[in-house]
Amino acid sequence: MGRHTSPDAHGAPESHARMVGGLLFAGVLMLGTGVLAVLQGVAALGGEVYTRVDDGYLYGFSPAGWGWVHIALGALIALTGWGVLGDAAWARLPGLLFASLGLVAQFAYLPYQPVWSVVLMAAYALVLWALAVRRDVARR
Repeated sequence: MGRHTSPDAHGAPESHARMVGGLLFAGVLMLGTGVLAVLQGVAALGGEVYTRVDDGYLYGFSPAGWGWVHIALGALIALTGWGVLGDAAWARLPGLLFASLGLVAQFAYLPYQPVWSVVLMAAYALVLWALAVRRDVARR
């Protein structure tokens, strides 16, 4: 009895409105972070001008290697975000997977761009939360 299921302004249960709002949030955030990750990858392809490189880092790739990682993951995240926005049934699980991979990639990229990596890690954590808490609610 702890859940409120009172109808919203359109007659849908409140829990359905929250579910749709969470998916909308996740989809928009995935589109945004995906595009930003692609731009981060393009900047990494620019080399040491835009990316600080530390020697001896355990997860160290060349800036070009990181660039391609971010471009590929960013494109996958953005495309999956488009699917989440379209409420595609296939998009939720890949969204969780790609956001998790994006979070890990940003963690490994911390020494190169620490502030930006923390910002994107927080965004990916929010995406994971929004996709994971979705409850299947009967649609009207």
